[in-house]
Amino acid sequence: MRRFKLLGLCISLLLVLTAMTSPVKAKEAVINTEVLNVRNGPGESYEEIMEVHANETYTILQQKNNWVEIQLDSTTGWVVTDYISIREGGASADKIEVSTNKPTIDQVILSYDNTHLRSGPATQYEITGYADKGTTFEVLGETEEWYEVKNKDLQGFLKKQFIQDETETTSSGIENKTIVIDAGHGGRDVGAIGVSGTYEKNYTYRTSLELKQELTVLGANVILTRPEDEFISLGSRSSYANIAGTDAFISIHYNSTPELPNVTGIGTYYYHDQNKELAAYVQKELIKETNANDRKFTFGDYFVIRQTFKPAILVELGFLSNKEKEQLLQTDAYQKKLVQGMVNGLLKYFANK
Repeated sequence: MRRFKLLGLCISLLLVLTAMTSPVKAKEAVINTEVLNVRNGPGESYEEIMEVHANETYTILQQKNNWVEIQLDSTTGWVVTDYISIREGGASADKIEVSTNKPTIDQVILSYDNTHLRSGPATQYEITGYADKGTTFEVLGETEEWYEVKNKDLQGFLKKQFIQDETETTSSGIENKTIVIDAGHGGRDVGAIGVSGTYEKNYTYRTSLELKQELTVLGANVILTRPEDEFISLGSRSSYANIAGTDAFISIHYNSTPELPNVTGIGTYYYHDQNKELAAYVQKELIKETNANDRKFTFGDYFVIRQTFKPAILVELGFLSNKEKEQLLQTDAYQKKLVQGMVNGLLKYFANK
């Protein structure tokens, strides 16, 4: 009997030692926004103790609801999960895999100057280089929307809308289109006021400049209704579109409902029925790119789209009255997602005209 007890003790000890020496893959938090507040507890009521930044990685100690505790250099802190990716064993949970099968084409030729190459197949990856129209790349792999490419100078990922293969001669569909971008409010008209006192007019202006840059790269003729922080009447904004041979007019706005601080989401509005299609494409691509709450596309009786007789929509890109979303809207990474969503919507709209 004593031998059986001793044997059982040895087996138990072996199991304990095995458990102790087995590798444990700790979960890690990868920061997805430029600046994220770290708090001393799992909630917004807790004190902010420091900031962490985009692409930084921290070991996760525990999770409570939508907050995780992370290991910092000399202490710990809590961050909300809305702005992180959680990965295990050194592999990102949301990593986008590139096809290892033979790509459908062998090489691509750029259609536009100043085309971005990124370190991965999505707009949240950093820009690793720029290339000009006519540059040729060998294709290494592809996803639904991206090619992995290289030449003697550069290697990275190109969005398919920016390139053509050797036999393809059609443009992106947006080249030479006239697009009027209306940055809502301006000057003495500050628009909605954010929870921290920020002004809608500054968000709309920033987004408009980013959108202009991307559309210009694609070959569009872009007109801003207000090229600086100044007051422009609603009638003047509509007149820009009506006299400029406009192919699309987009009025950019942000929302605020202080009495309902938890409300979030993106919505797109049209007035004339013939503009439903434009609103639908832009709304769908905005939600696809940002994963924001979908407030749909719908009729809206707004002066600038009611009095614009060219294809016209108004977009509400987020709620400044929501504290976390207001912080997110201030980041370059999220602004790029908003712009990419609108660009993709315009591309699909013109491709189906």
